[in-house]
Amino acid sequence: MRRAVLVVCDSLRRDLITAAAAPALTALAGTSADFINGRGVFPSVTRVTSACIATGCRPAAHGLLGNTMVLDEGDGLVCLSVGKPEFRERMRRATGGTLRRATLAERLAHAGGSIVMSNVSPGAAYFQDPDGHGFVYHRSGSFAPGLTPVPQVDQLTIGQGNAGDAAMTDRFCDEVLSRRRPALAVLWLSEPDFTGHRAPLGSPAHRTAIAGADRCVERVRETLDALGDGDDVLLIVCSDHGMETTGRTIRLDQLLVDAGLKASVASRDVVVAPNGTAALISRSRTARASVADLRRFLEGQEWVARVLAGSALAEVGLPTEEALAVAVTLRADDRPNEFGVRGVSDIVFDPEATLDYTGCGQHGGLGTNEQRPFLFVRGGGFAPRSRTDPGVSPIDIAPTILRHLGLPWVGMDGCPLPLHAP
Repeated sequence: MRRAVLVVCDSLRRDLITAAAAPALTALAGTSADFINGRGVFPSVTRVTSACIATGCRPAAHGLLGNTMVLDEGDGLVCLSVGKPEFRERMRRATGGTLRRATLAERLAHAGGSIVMSNVSPGAAYFQDPDGHGFVYHRSGSFAPGLTPVPQVDQLTIGQGNAGDAAMTDRFCDEVLSRRRPALAVLWLSEPDFTGHRAPLGSPAHRTAIAGADRCVERVRETLDALGDGDDVLLIVCSDHGMETTGRTIRLDQLLVDAGLKASVASRDVVVAPNGTAALISRSRTARASVADLRRFLEGQEWVARVLAGSALAEVGLPTEEALAVAVTLRADDRPNEFGVRGVSDIVFDPEATLDYTGCGQHGGLGTNEQRPFLFVRGGGFAPRSRTDPGVSPIDIAPTILRHLGLPWVGMDGCPLPLHAP
């Protein structure tokens, strides 16, 4: 029997995987196919990457555009947090559906099924399977097929951080891998992202978080090795993106108001969706500011690295025929922080954020370090050696899983990862 197991270490950038900090991952890299030049998607945030992994498509195709996203709910444009448990229903009411492309859970509903256990935000977890084709377990609520809540005794009652990840991993190994054995099992850890947003990158707290994620990966590997039941198991271990150290926080809404391009901070003519080190700006049909006006203003700001509009949006996988007018990624440099971890970037102010990210980790844009995830693949015919493939990204994970399971991947933007080095 063929099965696939996917483990995601949220926000673990490749260069922080060392023998001292992450011995299990280091060992796994030496016995797996290591896609050393993989990149993330844009925006490089968990909720977008979750949808990209689930569908094998870029945001323009699946329709989920950020950690925060602009919708028109009937009263004009509004920016909403995708992370909240209720977002998928608000998206459904506003657009008539959730993701526009079939997820792995939907494709596997009658081909062995899928089980997801996730300890990140509710939105990131639920957009693995927003329409309830398989099982999704999350601390905000766990659901069986049909979006039916699982019995209270089976709910995932954990907190974020190392302790919650460890408890979830134990259950994942004992219940999902060893007993239930779906065609696809997904384990999405909260670390080191949870700590990385709250402590400096490379600090003792952050390295402890990396070590915790590493132990969870080792627990999964040991479980699969101990089963030894003859199943052909494809194991994919990866991160969704990396992190940069946060410098300044830019109040983009207010700057647009001051420049006369937005009526007020709360107005719905021009709406900013902050995504850490990036932002997506939408405009209503009646907005006074044109796309050219917005682009000209942004290109004149010293904190901007790149402004994307028109065909440049399509190049990074964003839609060009919707309210989205301009995307911007903020400037990053290669300065080390106090713990020697390189990469500092400004971020866009998010009025709903509850954390001060200054000096801690953040992501979302096209900076070198946030675009530095890792991707190890073991089993399924993959050669256990490193290879270089600059085109590899999270959209290639779903077609790789489907190929292993003997199923088609038609309709996906991604392609199966090459089994052998070119």
